[in-house]
Amino acid sequence: MCGIVGYIGKKNTKEILLEGLKELEYRGYDSAGIAVLQHDNFESYKAVGKLVNLEEKTKDFITQDFAVGIGHTRWATHGKPTELNAHPHLGESSYVVHNGIIENYAKLKKELMSEGVTFLSQTDTEVIVHLFEKNLKSASSALEAFTKTISQLHGAYAILLVTKSEDESIFFAKHGSPMLVGIDAQNDKYFASSDTPLIGHCTDVNYFEDGDYGYVSPNAIVIFDKDGNKKNPRFTKLTQNKLSAQKNGFRFFMEKEIYEQSDVITDTLLGRLSDEGIVFDELDASLFDGINEIKLCACGTSYHSALSATYLFERYAKIKTSVEVASEFRYRSPIMSKDTLFVVISQSGETADTLETLKMAKAAGLKTLVICNVDNSSMVRLADACILTRAGVEKGVASTKAFATQVMVFWMLSMYVAKLKNSLDAKEIAKQIALMRQVPLSTKVSDVTHEHIKRLSKRYLHGHGFFFIGRDIFYPLALEGALKLKEISYLHAEGYPSGEMKHGPIALADPELFTIALLPQHLLYEKAKSNVEELSARDSTICAISALEFDKADDFIPISSCQDYMLEFFEMMVVLQLLSLEISVRLGNDVDMPRNLAKSVTVE
Repeated sequence: MCGIVGYIGKKNTKEILLEGLKELEYRGYDSAGIAVLQHDNFESYKAVGKLVNLEEKTKDFITQDFAVGIGHTRWATHGKPTELNAHPHLGESSYVVHNGIIENYAKLKKELMSEGVTFLSQTDTEVIVHLFEKNLKSASSALEAFTKTISQLHGAYAILLVTKSEDESIFFAKHGSPMLVGIDAQNDKYFASSDTPLIGHCTDVNYFEDGDYGYVSPNAIVIFDKDGNKKNPRFTKLTQNKLSAQKNGFRFFMEKEIYEQSDVITDTLLGRLSDEGIVFDELDASLFDGINEIKLCACGTSYHSALSATYLFERYAKIKTSVEVASEFRYRSPIMSKDTLFVVISQSGETADTLETLKMAKAAGLKTLVICNVDNSSMVRLADACILTRAGVEKGVASTKAFATQVMVFWMLSMYVAKLKNSLDAKEIAKQIALMRQVPLSTKVSDVTHEHIKRLSKRYLHGHGFFFIGRDIFYPLALEGALKLKEISYLHAEGYPSGEMKHGPIALADPELFTIALLPQHLLYEKAKSNVEELSARDSTICAISALEFDKADDFIPISSCQDYMLEFFEMMVVLQLLSLEISVRLGNDVDMPRNLAKSVTVE
């Protein structure tokens, strides 16, 4: 969840570190810091809050000539967001930054304190630098001390460490948290926890595997695997397109990304639709041989897209499908049978809980597939097969286009499996493909609709909560709508199946309860409508989203008269995203970086 950067070279080290951290802001953070080793002297700066505070602290700090630097944006896990708890953490002559969680830190800290070590922070990270310096006293080299140190750590980590005893090197270790190293034309070395900070600096990057550790110096990149065997870096070309990561005139990245959905869905479909069926060149049809069940596993927004997929797989592919919350699944001793295709879903491909379930499935001998947006991510490298969603860079913490492209991939995949299993005839598959071609138009934002929602939003700033309700596949969409509102407005919201209202939740109905009702014309309209009427009769304030006007609604957001419920699904999705956005804007919140949240959840 935190961000890491590092640099070895002769350029402006301070600016490279600060620019890199700025590119990682979207991941969420509450403090930041840098440490630079130059001319045998350490300079370290930390600040709580936004990066502008760190920039202010470092305005008089100048880096010239060769230097070694590391930087970090922290999202608090152990210890409150304070300067003392911010990274980098200092030993006697070393600094460290770390993403992840050291599970045995309390035991290590107790041992070190009994030996006279003084700790300044409440963090788990600080034990790393003190443990390293303890080991350094009896080791023949800094590498030996570092190797011993990481062997004593339990948990997930991406670590960068700089020490005066090897003042031209950065030591690194990766286990469970993402990290990569890149080089530029001058052979300068750059570290980061994702691609974004390296774009514009590096031409080639190496993605570290779990268990990799070693050091980087001006003339070498030395990597060892988890067994201590030396290995060569495997460089791949890094994209140089940074334009998509800019706001392009929109108020927020989230707003830009809502508007981008039409284009990215076009990219998702590109080369994958034919008149006869779905083309996934990245899949071997044998992946589905002997498969009688699909199990989907994800967290957050990706869980909602997976829940949507259960309706599509069972309705069209006629295959038993279930969905699991990854953080629960990994701890409940699940039964995993080899006739099950295990599918994980993650925007980043680094979500810690989901990644662990993938490892469980692999260990159990199941076939595995990942639906992901980031090539070369941990999940993509681990799974048997991968379908990339092609959503592009998503900087808003509250996911929008990732959800849209995930659902689009699942719709296509349901047709792909339906053809393999002959559960749909050619005519129906062709009909579904024709509908898919219309989705980019369905997700194009109408200025009229956006302006209507902007005006409407002022009525939904108070009250004691929101119900988002829908039936069938519109139930997971209701869950996603509620999540979006919670994430960026901090208002209480719940998603429910419409038919569940009378089984308890309707007790909350009154004028201060806002109900956002999804009423698709082409799927269970009358049944959903009757559920909303029950709420209306009890004075709940109703906002209906539908192609058909609803006379019991206090507010009405019209969508197009579509041919099929899936087109209604995507159009309603955009409406829910815009409604959450505009409510949050009116409340004066930071839409792109909501409090307490991070973009990539790389700790459990």
